[in-house]
Amino acid sequence: MAASFNPNRVTHSLLRRSRQGALATLMVGSGDPYCSLVNVATAPDAAPIILISRLAVHTRNVLADSRVSLMLDERAPGDPLEGTRIMLSGKAEQATDGNRETLRRRYLNAHPSAGDYADFADFSFFVVRPSSTHLVAGFGRIVDLEPEQFLTETSDAAELLAAEQGAVDHMNEDHREALGLYATKLIGAEAAEWRCSGCDPAGLDLMADRRTLRLDFPERVTTPGALRKMLVRLADEARAKD
Repeated sequence: MAASFNPNRVTHSLLRRSRQGALATLMVGSGDPYCSLVNVATAPDAAPIILISRLAVHTRNVLADSRVSLMLDERAPGDPLEGTRIMLSGKAEQATDGNRETLRRRYLNAHPSAGDYADFADFSFFVVRPSSTHLVAGFGRIVDLEPEQFLTETSDAAELLAAEQGAVDHMNEDHREALGLYATKLIGAEAAEWRCSGCDPAGLDLMADRRTLRLDFPERVTTPGALRKMLVRLADEARAKD
């Protein structure tokens, strides 16, 4: 396996960038496997968030048996089997009063159009709590990972998470140039109307239309002040590349 290949980082990046996935549940009564397409976002720790209706078969299955699998893939051009993909196994937990607003906010940042129905009575947010993950990233790059290897530690970042939406709004309203520099100069993406859809101790999530990017921080940040300094530092680094 190549020395530069970091399965933890590859898995984390794909989690943060994915917006759709295949959700496998167990049919009520028979226990037969059932697979459906769902939109996804991520919680602050990178656990997948889904928004599903009680009218759907997969929701009835989850409410009866919370065990699920979620397949996420890179959606790269060419042969899909040559792209990176992960299969997470775990349990789908329905949002509670304690985390619903966070899950709702982060999901709608990633899927703004879901605001048209997210608060309908039959829809609920769920977070998939992984117990293990199987990564396939090409020939000789097949790895099984435990959650602590790809999830983000957030227990020390309460201040940052409380200020996240304000930081996201501020970047999108006042610093679109910096977001574009992050995307083009630091990540190597094409110029576009890049906007921020989330931040956490380990990095920044960017979107433009259907494209998504992940900007990893060189060091963890756990407070709004540390985030501000990191974003200024990265903007300076991006400008220096000109």
